Amino acid sequence: MNEFRQRAKALAVLGTGSDVGKSLVAAGICRLLFRAGVRVAPFKAQNMSLNSFVTPDGGEMGRAQVLQAQACGITPSVLMNPILLKPEADCQSQVIVQGKVWERQEAQEYFSKKAVLWDLVKTSYEDLVKMYEVIVIEGAGSAAEMNLRDRDIVNWPVVEMADAAVILVADIDRGGVFAQVIGTMDLLTSEERQRVIGVVINKFRGDLSLFEDGIKIIEERIGVPVLGVLPYLRNLELDQEDSVDIERFRMTPFGTETVNVAVVLLPLMSNFTDFNQLVAEPDVALRYVASPQELHGADVVILPGSKTTIEDLNYLRKVGFEEPLMTHVQRGGEILGICGGFQMLGNAITDPQHVETGGSSKGLGLLDLETELKSHKATVQVRAQSLAGFLGHECMVEGYEIHMGCTTRARTVSPCFQILLDEAQPNSGQNEQRADGAMRADGLVWGTYIHGVFDQPGFRRAWLNRARVRKQLNTVEVETSQAVSERLVHALDHWADHVSTYLNIKSIFASIGRLPKGL
Repeated sequence: MNEFRQRAKALAVLGTGSDVGKSLVAAGICRLLFRAGVRVAPFKAQNMSLNSFVTPDGGEMGRAQVLQAQACGITPSVLMNPILLKPEADCQSQVIVQGKVWERQEAQEYFSKKAVLWDLVKTSYEDLVKMYEVIVIEGAGSAAEMNLRDRDIVNWPVVEMADAAVILVADIDRGGVFAQVIGTMDLLTSEERQRVIGVVINKFRGDLSLFEDGIKIIEERIGVPVLGVLPYLRNLELDQEDSVDIERFRMTPFGTETVNVAVVLLPLMSNFTDFNQLVAEPDVALRYVASPQELHGADVVILPGSKTTIEDLNYLRKVGFEEPLMTHVQRGGEILGICGGFQMLGNAITDPQHVETGGSSKGLGLLDLETELKSHKATVQVRAQSLAGFLGHECMVEGYEIHMGCTTRARTVSPCFQILLDEAQPNSGQNEQRADGAMRADGLVWGTYIHGVFDQPGFRRAWLNRARVRKQLNTVEVETSQAVSERLVHALDHWADHVSTYLNIKSIFASIGRLPKGL
């Protein structure tokens, strides 16, 4: 008998490829199970992403499983994502295991550690299933990666370990949905096909009735029901896969009545989720920019986080960003850096321990500070108070730090925030008194290590109003930003309602022995 069968039922959401919507479909199902009173948790054995999160105990995990944990009404835990790969180059990643940096590895070396990594995956899953009734598993990439079968530790081995029923998700928006579904099913073994309870067609645009024949064709060819067709939901305010949200805001027009924010696209940009709350504000026009010409019209330029700060800084210079950034500041525009972007604003970044590529790089010189990259990785949740008088000292921020560097400010440079509580030491008996970030005297050049700095409505609105005043626009009441944050809290329920409307939830729940009342 399967060793986990008696502890928790499992449902796996696998895909016909990458970015087909596995994460959000899993999140929707998690939310529906939670609303039905089921103790449910997410699980993804291995995630590859530069968007990560820090748990209350200082562990690092992928944002997708954080969203799914929120859907389940539980605190995120690294057990839900025991392996996180953070790419540093085409064939190299930083490997995070159970929340902590394990090694930096080339792809071949990583695959050679399969046995060790698989044991860690099993241990994490076993610990998780002891606490919950249902586990919703998310796969990675395609469910039929033939060349990776002998190295797979995230799709079918996890499905078999958990004795899970499987939903196959396909993306009709990218085209070729029949080949996606029929081809994937054809490449599965007979045992694997028997686990598939149905197919979800995701991201449909147009008249659903026009795809009724398509459903029949798929069902006849694969012998498995189509559980539903999910219409494309515009302006979904949830954490998306890395490329999705960025592309939505590549062509945002700047206006005279909005605060125009340009976020510079870095080759290895991390944690673009820092801007989710900001972009939802009605008076913000946010654009991701890949060339210096796209900065035109920006009131604020943001240098975001980076997995390879020195390399990305050199890239900015290579493509011609440095001079336009200096001109932007000279004209009275605002520029800020978050994490790696903060480091870039200083005089120099050195890497004596070869944390990245070694060596050093001259910074942009907009703040009088220097950064030395170090092997120790800081991962901690924080609460902080603004030290900027023009924002009001009552403004609070909450977020987390993820960085491998120590930044030293010149004595003449003021910090941005005072850390009030270090969540990594909740029982220390005292607040850790330390300052964060740096800012120019007029506040138009500043930087911070705090991811999520815009998540609190009070600080976000005070900061936006300062930009509005510079444009001679009327200020906006803080209630507007509070309403934005409240709306985002309900976004998961909005998505779950959408999933419930268009998918056969009864069949899905029946596959795991759950038939809640009202469905």
